[in-house]
Amino acid sequence: MSRLSRTDRPYDIVLFGATGFVGTLTAEYLAAHAPEDLRWAIAGRSERKLEQLRERLPGTGKVGVLRADVADPVSLRGLAEHARVVATTVGPYVTYGEELVAACADSGADYLDLTGEPEFVDLTYVRHDARARETGARLVHACGFDSIPHDLGAYFTVRQLPEGVPLTVDGFVTADATFSGGTFASALNQFSRVRPMLAAERDRKRHEPRLVGRRAAAPTGVPRFAKEVGSWALPLPTIDARIVGRSAKALERYGPDFRYRHYAAVRHLPVAVGGIAAVGGLFAAAQLPPARRWLSDRLKPGEGPSAEKRAKSWFRVRFVGEGGGRQVLTEVAGGDPGYDETAKMFAESALSLAFDDLPPTAGQVTTAVAMGDALTERLRRAGITFRVASSR
Repeated sequence: MSRLSRTDRPYDIVLFGATGFVGTLTAEYLAAHAPEDLRWAIAGRSERKLEQLRERLPGTGKVGVLRADVADPVSLRGLAEHARVVATTVGPYVTYGEELVAACADSGADYLDLTGEPEFVDLTYVRHDARARETGARLVHACGFDSIPHDLGAYFTVRQLPEGVPLTVDGFVTADATFSGGTFASALNQFSRVRPMLAAERDRKRHEPRLVGRRAAAPTGVPRFAKEVGSWALPLPTIDARIVGRSAKALERYGPDFRYRHYAAVRHLPVAVGGIAAVGGLFAAAQLPPARRWLSDRLKPGEGPSAEKRAKSWFRVRFVGEGGGRQVLTEVAGGDPGYDETAKMFAESALSLAFDDLPPTAGQVTTAVAMGDALTERLRRAGITFRVASSR
């Protein structure tokens, strides 16, 4: 397993898809918070738009511009060969993402994205994990609200519990926010691709080594009233629980027998029933191409709310962990999850891979496995809360 040095490539970080809505927020965050010696570039299809973005960023002369297109694999390989870390916002990833993963795996560049698409994550594991292990590339998916608060929150919770004993953790998500056009597009795409998603999951299981001597599971829960958080708990069919489960399989600190369940927390029963109906309706509509196109036009990738609206948005994820006779309630919380905090998490993940002293990992890894403590501390310094609310 090889690692890239600070000097053997022109850029520490290349941000691909920088002129999109979340890409621009990430570029602005990097420009405002990156260390002085960061060598970084913005990349995308339109050199004109990239130049316009660079002119708006502080420290304009320090930011490089690279043209690359998902339809041009040669340009993606050139992008990967110029970077130690490639961070991409270009989705839906199952449609546009694989060539860049392949380029990073082949060239040994670390790769980050914002995907919430299980099919894409499973496909890239089967097709590119082995090559990335050979070159030392770290392929880290879901580095925004999907799934950092949940993955690092479960990791943080586990670290408050005894070692070497069976552990259970339940996560309860509450948010008041508008989610991005990219997230909405990815969700519609997933709902319309149930069979390919299940096929990719089965294929991954055939290739993935079995866990020996330990157990780690992330089963789907059932709707219930959760007294521990005083809310109705609705199972969330997102990628987050899978990511937590993979962290648990990779890290012995999760104990010999670990279970995680992932819920939306809703205080009032009518709202909970309405939420279930809305998701069911969206799933049904996504099966019909005309309805799917109509829905896609309501909130397009690259579009997003005003800064004023984002400033009023927030999220909170509470975790109830138990094991070894102890129970702990922890919380991860922050501002606007779909845009501002996602850009912050994404940028800090890229900076962590580029600069922090991290465990020696390679291949497809989660944020907890690749960056655990270092990224948690970065996000705390950046204003995202990780705290123990109670323990007994």
